[in-house]
Amino acid sequence: MKPIEQLMRTAPVIPVLVIEDASDAVPVAEALVAGGLRVLEVTLRTDAALDAIRAMQGVEGAIVGAGTVTNQAQLQAAIDAGSEFIVSPGLTDTLGRAAIRAEIPFLPGIANAGDLMRGLDLGLAHFKFFPAEANGGIPALKALAGPFGDVKFCPTGGVKQDTAADWLALDPVLCVGGSWLVGPKEGGGSMDGGGIRARAEAAAALAG
Repeated sequence: MKPIEQLMRTAPVIPVLVIEDASDAVPVAEALVAGGLRVLEVTLRTDAALDAIRAMQGVEGAIVGAGTVTNQAQLQAAIDAGSEFIVSPGLTDTLGRAAIRAEIPFLPGIANAGDLMRGLDLGLAHFKFFPAEANGGIPALKALAGPFGDVKFCPTGGVKQDTAADWLALDPVLCVGGSWLVGPKEGGGSMDGGGIRARAEAAAALAG
């Protein structure tokens, strides 16, 4: 089993995290891991993202990677920050080859058969189906997966707690990406660690 598949099989949901303040990184990671979700994707959408990845490395049990990686410079910065895996919203030959050279688990986004075939040409067989709901949802993934029997997916984008089980019931789906687990701070206060853990526990229970 390839390292990326091992990560995808660790838990049914990979939290997709947008961390605005690096001081939130450790409490968020601790709450998610305590709730049973160990694989954490920190998106490179904020100035705090790389510092958040570095901070989360110290949380016992956490497997921390970088998401929204779109080019080689971001790939290298994420690796330098200690990322254990890389997720991208799409796939280019340049980024794909760079990730393969770096020998880091890589989950590129695909939206159609052409994207998927480009990944297969690079020797990849594990993909993020993104944006999952906007791309036609479960019927679209079923149709796309049909000709590619050995490919595995992590649908992300529009997946929610109440729909995740439907996605996970599909044979080619190993996990889903979820942005519902951690909400923004309210009123300038702190993150709701108890709420995050409870949502993580509910998501982890989707494993059956």
